[in-house]
Amino acid sequence: MLRGVLARLLARVGLVTPEQRAWAWYDCGNSAYFTTVITAVFPAFFASYAASGMSPTEATTRFGLITTVAMAIVAVASPILGAYGDFTARRKKLLVLFAGLGVLATFLLTTISEGGWQWAAIIFILGNLGVSGSLVFYDSLLPSVAKAEETDRVSSAGYALGYLGGGVLLVVNLAWILSPATFGLPSTIAATKLSFASVGVWWLLFMIPLLRHVPEPPRLVEPTEAEGASPLAATFSRLGRTFSEIRQYRQAFLALLAMLVYQDGIQTIIRFAGIYGAEVGVGQSQQIAAFAMVQLLGVPFAFIFGGLGAKMGTKRAIFLALGVYAVAATLGYFMTNAVHFFILAALVATVQGGAQALSRSLFARLIPPAKTSEYFGFYAVVERFATVLGPLVFTLSGMLTGSSRSAVLGMIVFFVVGGWLLSRVDIEEGERAARAGGHTSPSETA
Repeated sequence: MLRGVLARLLARVGLVTPEQRAWAWYDCGNSAYFTTVITAVFPAFFASYAASGMSPTEATTRFGLITTVAMAIVAVASPILGAYGDFTARRKKLLVLFAGLGVLATFLLTTISEGGWQWAAIIFILGNLGVSGSLVFYDSLLPSVAKAEETDRVSSAGYALGYLGGGVLLVVNLAWILSPATFGLPSTIAATKLSFASVGVWWLLFMIPLLRHVPEPPRLVEPTEAEGASPLAATFSRLGRTFSEIRQYRQAFLALLAMLVYQDGIQTIIRFAGIYGAEVGVGQSQQIAAFAMVQLLGVPFAFIFGGLGAKMGTKRAIFLALGVYAVAATLGYFMTNAVHFFILAALVATVQGGAQALSRSLFARLIPPAKTSEYFGFYAVVERFATVLGPLVFTLSGMLTGSSRSAVLGMIVFFVVGGWLLSRVDIEEGERAARAGGHTSPSETA
């Protein structure tokens, strides 16, 4: 009975079919890594524990360098993974492989010792590779569970569930960290490490529905490919063709350029809010409380933006989100205390999920359906390079000025330029080109 009630509730918010609901539940699981590890807990843990003995600015600079390396690795690997997944029809298996790497990394975070920033860096890089690699295949499954007219709604609902799932676990983690003795834990550090372990369990739990109910899309063989071709050779051959073809889908390519720029600002704010907050004196417990608030506020606003995309147009809704981000970056430059941090967190919560969900669904509408993994591999490159340039700005800002404030203000440039590029995208033309380009023939899964 409870299961039926939950299914009806999810259907009312846009997740109509069992496949759509199962797909969205994975967002609920992997989002815990972004909220607890990447955003709320690990940056402060790194600054105060793993990087013990460093100045706040030095810790931020090291964290920026680590993040830059991690995202550069993922950016190079993503299109290769996407092409391989399409040719072999093993998207779900590869999703599990990379998610497993991410889960393992979350458990390994519990082994970090005080001052052991080098080991923390290695684990953090592996965790980023795991979660980002899994999302290449997760995002590529969206067109197989939702029709073109459903993608805004389903993508936004997935982000909303991600906010809910990540937020619920973060509230639990916050309770552990604020009052470890209440839960029989010896210290705040022990509670923090338990929080990392809880992410791994949570992630595994919410992966199960996707594995059970989302079908593997059929293998699609290019006319120039032999059935028995080497997967590795075919992967790199496809990669070369896709790189050439994506420039022929002018609107998809232009949208990618826009997303490369404005996602740089968004992803940098997500990843550096915690470490920047620590630099200006915001305590770990205050940060986690603020991030928990972001997660809970993000649930209704992700649904709101899904509706806005349908009513006012996807591009206009994204423009609105970018405008709010630009205001937040301006205010962040002047931030000096926890009250300011909470105000900025609330502001970002209104647009964070909507901007990302609508970007994902927009791109899904502009690419040929036969090559979703390959093209989402390039989409992943954009997202990952969008977390290479921003962290590099933070790193250079810390090295050259001794403060990260100028880097925060610099995020406005990403939002303005990205918004201008997005304004040049003709969605209707892009959808027509995508439909005309999907003529490869299906084959049985090998």
